[in-house]
Amino acid sequence: MAQTVRTAGSRPAPSHVAHARPSTGSLFATDGRPHPLQEALMVVTGVLGVLAFVTAMFHNLHLISSWAGLIGILTGLYGQYISRTTWERFGLIMGIGASAVGFYLGMAHGGLFGGVVS
Repeated sequence: MAQTVRTAGSRPAPSHVAHARPSTGSLFATDGRPHPLQEALMVVTGVLGVLAFVTAMFHNLHLISSWAGLIGILTGLYGQYISRTTWERFGLIMGIGASAVGFYLGMAHGGLFGGVVS
């Protein structure tokens, strides 16, 4: 990572910036503005990731785990593309990771169409 966590106020705002946001020193700092689409994508990715991860532990539920994992991965990747803050990126990476594990285990147990299409 190119940035490190600094204490609050350690980075002075440039003089040419009129409304610079204050530095917070937190890894999960936000910019103070609402991002409803990015936050919705983060929540959807997290829910799909948990669903895919939990259902991947059961061999019979490979259809749910593989499809939920695939949709969670795609949703999370789009969320990463449009994310604005570190907090959103952190949540999306956690959701993508859980979705990927669920997807791969679901694929190993039978795949997206295993047993349905022959």
